[in-house]
Amino acid sequence: MRYRHSASFGKRQEFNAIAELLRRGYDVYTTLVDDQGIDCVVRQSPSRYFDVQIKARSKDCNPKNAGHFPLIDVSEARPNYVFVFYSERAEMYWVIPSDRIVEPDFANRHKTGPNEGRYRLRLTTCTSANEAKPRPKYAEYQNAFESVFGVPMAGQGRCTGAAPADEEGL
Repeated sequence: MRYRHSASFGKRQEFNAIAELLRRGYDVYTTLVDDQGIDCVVRQSPSRYFDVQIKARSKDCNPKNAGHFPLIDVSEARPNYVFVFYSERAEMYWVIPSDRIVEPDFANRHKTGPNEGRYRLRLTTCTSANEAKPRPKYAEYQNAFESVFGVPMAGQGRCTGAAPADEEGL
């Protein structure tokens, strides 16, 4: 994989995941700096929001790693801190709250070494034909946007055409 391609892959996938959230009708705000592990914020109401971290795997990776996310940093697990994982090879999103990731037997936790405290998820398996197959253990999180974020509020985030006359020029 060329450097420019690999260096920009993560940012492109962030934009793709944000576009998917918008397509589904969510109100999404992007961050300028990802120093808190937050790529965007999904707002459901003035008092209900979700901090979102987006992780993706390229179709060009080893098929065995198509759904392998080895270094997940959950510094503060809570129901409104959500990970959106995407595997290009599996063409699948998984939407998983951080408080679920840290539960025993959900993800593997690095116990020693430089990655101590970080988590590892393997969301797919590799078939004999080198195809990525989602693991049944995580089936409830596949494309689980509504079960995690809730149903988008009416009219929220949808592109419906031109802006009303009183909003033009803003």
